[in-house]
Amino acid sequence: MVPPTASTGAGSDVFKRLVTGLLLGPPVLAALYVGSPYSDLLIVVAAGIMAWEWGRLCGAENVSPTMIAMIAGVVLASTATALGSVSLSGWILLVAVMSAMLLGRQSLLEPLWVGIGVGVIGLAGMALVWLRANPEWGREVILWLIAVVWATDSGAYFAGRSLGGPKLAPKISPKKTWSGLAGGVLCAGLVGVATSFLLDRPAAWAIVATSMLLALVSQGGDLFESILKRRFGAKDSSNLIPGHGGLLDRTDGLIAASLCVVVLIWFAGEARL
Repeated sequence: MVPPTASTGAGSDVFKRLVTGLLLGPPVLAALYVGSPYSDLLIVVAAGIMAWEWGRLCGAENVSPTMIAMIAGVVLASTATALGSVSLSGWILLVAVMSAMLLGRQSLLEPLWVGIGVGVIGLAGMALVWLRANPEWGREVILWLIAVVWATDSGAYFAGRSLGGPKLAPKISPKKTWSGLAGGVLCAGLVGVATSFLLDRPAAWAIVATSMLLALVSQGGDLFESILKRRFGAKDSSNLIPGHGGLLDRTDGLIAASLCVVVLIWFAGEARL
């Protein structure tokens, strides 16, 4: 038997990524396309899973009070947003962050990281539910956002592996390169171009520029999760998704980008794409 080499391992990893994407991509996109209640359920469940993964990284036990507070907080906040009460969601999330930090401190965990996890994941869940709920532009915005993040990840992965070059942040994520960042931004820009044509938007340059901005934000979210994993000595957030690691590993960029989109829409007065 020929021993596995780095190249065969890389090929196997790419194959797993492709197969997993083909299996999970269609139902996820279908739920987001159809909208409530399917999209709400998808986002709420995903938020709960990501809170569980974040808690595991911080050292929380599966059935510990800290873990329960983290999962319940993000799930309830996202659910309240789905039911149309964003203000209630905010209060729920605030209480959840404070409770999780207090319980984390009592369990000898790092309360700051616990609180950041609840806050960031909870806000992202609320943001995604709120974006999709808009009857005028919710569907097109959420699908565009998913496409931008996916294109950024794919472009960065393949450009980085093909071109190599100087490392982007070697102390945080040794595999990331500047060529990968450029490839991700370029692919996100191409998604912006395609979106402009598909939606027949006159301000094509704005969509392309925003797509490229989100690529940078998405990569920033990826690096932030790398800081978290490096802080607690973990390679992946979990092994939930074959070839990809955990759900948090695949959505760290989406979390950051979704929050950025909400801020941009708020400043633009809920303008259409």
